[in-house]
Amino acid sequence: MEKFLENLEEAEKIIITADHLIYVTYPLIKDKKLFLKILTEINRAIIKSITAILQYEYLYKRITLYKDSKTNLETFKTKSAARYNISPEEIKKILELMNLVDEHEKSTMEFVKDDKVIILAKDMKSSTLNLEKLKEFINLAKSILNKVRKILLTRN
Repeated sequence: MEKFLENLEEAEKIIITADHLIYVTYPLIKDKKLFLKILTEINRAIIKSITAILQYEYLYKRITLYKDSKTNLETFKTKSAARYNISPEEIKKILELMNLVDEHEKSTMEFVKDDKVIILAKDMKSSTLNLEKLKEFINLAKSILNKVRKILLTRN
């Protein structure tokens, strides 16, 4: 099987799991610490979808891939996203998600307050994560997966 199809399948499995965590598991256990796990999983799914796009584009010699993931992300934004009907607003949301995950990974402290998880950076700048934001991100991941699936699977 083509590598881009494997990434597409993996992204779909991750999205199904994250969706289940948001809409079934979280309402049962009501543990806000689950938010960080869900955030990380949604990020993985979007990265898998973007990777599938880049691999497909590379296969048909439309782009060049690099060892640097930041360069590949820039290639996705500038050369590939429009071909897959991924809007500038969706790209902005993807970057917001990736930045939030990066802040979580580098954070010195995270705590739960009210209905949110607060992520503190080293410079004491804080980011908040709540259920509504997670729902936005999962809907974004589903939307991107559907757009990618529609185009890649109709061409193969």
